[in-house]
Amino acid sequence: MFGGRFRISFFAALVLTTVLSACSGGGAGPSANRDEKLAAFTPEQIFERGEFELARNRTDDAAYYFSEIERLYPYSSWAKRALIMQAFSFHQGKDYAESRASAQRYIDFYPADEDAAYAQFLLALSYYDQIDEVGRDQGLTFQALQSLRAVIEQYPDSEYASSAILKFDLAFDHLAGKEMEIGRYYLRRDHFTAAINRFRVVVADFQTTSHTAEALHRLVEAYLSLGLTDEAQSAGAILGFNYQSSEWYERSFNLLTGQGLKMKSFGNNWLSQIYRQSIKGEWL
Repeated sequence: MFGGRFRISFFAALVLTTVLSACSGGGAGPSANRDEKLAAFTPEQIFERGEFELARNRTDDAAYYFSEIERLYPYSSWAKRALIMQAFSFHQGKDYAESRASAQRYIDFYPADEDAAYAQFLLALSYYDQIDEVGRDQGLTFQALQSLRAVIEQYPDSEYASSAILKFDLAFDHLAGKEMEIGRYYLRRDHFTAAINRFRVVVADFQTTSHTAEALHRLVEAYLSLGLTDEAQSAGAILGFNYQSSEWYERSFNLLTGQGLKMKSFGNNWLSQIYRQSIKGEWL
């Protein structure tokens, strides 16, 4: 994570563990008794205890000790280091809201620090790692996109920029997938206009995603069902130019030619405009 910058001193951590356990009657987790005893230790010793707990995957305990450094030694260099580790610990424990809060606090307090890029990346991950299926509400996806964009634009030379770009593209593809899911739902129920509106969003706004070829094919299907042959043929023309090797091209080709139609742009509809602009380079 930090390239070996933070070394765990297991001996010191074990000593602190033993002392604190004795003070609190041997309890495994942080307690009120321990709160009173932590002030007797240096911030470095408490930090090492946090790292020790993190190495044991006790993320709540780790976050607790890192937060105590903030409380007991708020103006020390250890407080800054503890804050970013606090955000990391919460994230490891999948407490995304707390991770986000800690990361944002780090960005607010130390915007010029070398770990600000990592804090912004953690903040983005706190949204991104909750995007698990297309059917969920897409608010988290929008938040992830905004936060990932901040990493890319504000820290383009950081080690996190390339990962942020990859995750941004995946999240963007995820949004297109949601539009496709809703569009297919409408298409299956013969709500052709509603379906077209969803597929149009994919073609117009998400054209770099993996869903564009299918969206064009679904537009062919929907427009043919409405008898709008110019639009259907124009969608087929874009599909034929950009995705001729895809299964969606073959399906659209069979649909159109089966009705004596061509994969050629006709009329002055929105698809024919896209065809002229993006394929023929005619912008006026």
